[in-house]
Amino acid sequence: MISVVGVGADGWDGLSGRAKRAIGEAEVLYGSARQLGLVESTAERVEWPTPLLPQLPTLLDRYEDKRRCVLASGDPMFHGIGVILSRIVGIGNLDVIPSPSSASLACARLGWSLAATRVISLVTDPVETLLPELADRRRLLVLSRNQYTPAWVAGLLNDNGFGASQMFVLGQLGGPEETMTIGTAARWTTEEADPLNVIAIECSGTGGQSRVPGLPDHLFGTHGQFTKQEIRALTVSALAPRPTQLLWDVGGGSGSIAIEWLRAERTCSAVAFEQDAGRALLIPHNAQRLGVPRIVVRGKAPNSFLDAPDPDAIFLGGGLTQPGMFEAAWERLKPGGRFVANAVTAETEAQIMSWSSKYGGQLRRFQIYRGEPLGGFTAFRPMLPVTQWIVTK
Repeated sequence: MISVVGVGADGWDGLSGRAKRAIGEAEVLYGSARQLGLVESTAERVEWPTPLLPQLPTLLDRYEDKRRCVLASGDPMFHGIGVILSRIVGIGNLDVIPSPSSASLACARLGWSLAATRVISLVTDPVETLLPELADRRRLLVLSRNQYTPAWVAGLLNDNGFGASQMFVLGQLGGPEETMTIGTAARWTTEEADPLNVIAIECSGTGGQSRVPGLPDHLFGTHGQFTKQEIRALTVSALAPRPTQLLWDVGGGSGSIAIEWLRAERTCSAVAFEQDAGRALLIPHNAQRLGVPRIVVRGKAPNSFLDAPDPDAIFLGGGLTQPGMFEAAWERLKPGGRFVANAVTAETEAQIMSWSSKYGGQLRRFQIYRGEPLGGFTAFRPMLPVTQWIVTK
């Protein structure tokens, strides 16, 4: 059994009797240098190495015959090492003793409802991860990576129409040296905050984009291959993103389908397959700008299928007439998974009609018209019609 004890910035004085006993009875203490310095113990102290994850199983096994205790920050199961340990050794082999999380303490200081406040971690993710969360009058809590994170967040808010947002930077929460710095994003001048900080944001602005699929076309950089706004919305709707699911976007182009999939549900993941080097570089650029930097880009399909996990949904946007492409993708799709293909040429339409006759599913045809100026008037000009095939495996 491994004890996992959450330690606040108040250190030893803030620990419960149970937490102190777990630390006192341990023969080996694991933790960061800061955490190890906050507690009283005669145990052997093992400081976490960098990077931690590859070496963690070995460190645990090295002392498996001794009483072990892991020190964590606040609540070990809230963006903490407790979650990682439960995956490695199983929750049945852990005794988790939490302290209040940084989010609980921040809401307690500000009088906010924790249940109604979205928490975003920037400990490892880029600051652009905040973008899909921005909305006027919304309250956010941001877990910072370091002392520079508040300045990065202020810059992002200011650059995206939320400069009037109020920011509260809370340092050393729960400790004797707790601090709070308040200001608007537009007037933020503090380049370095306390390294141990949480940012609370009261959003104020007219920027931001809906998470409903169908972002304006101009938000995407393109190199020619691009699914237009109306068809994109219908396509992502057909793919039906659900929590934790994985999409394969085959023939990724600008990455617009995968990006909209990820924005629709933050726990989803996506792999885009793109053989063109220029477009392959553009996909992560678009993804980061639109707040979903976790997209994975791989090379030419179907060769690159081998290294990717089996998907819950597949969008075939390119290579419809390439021999073996559909069969290779269909084979990897999980049972119950959804497959969507769009055709704009007679040849690709004939191909999905053939697949439909064999595998079933639904066929749809869309004709979109957009109003455009014609002299002093407005005329509706047609876009290329799109035939869509949707099938469940």
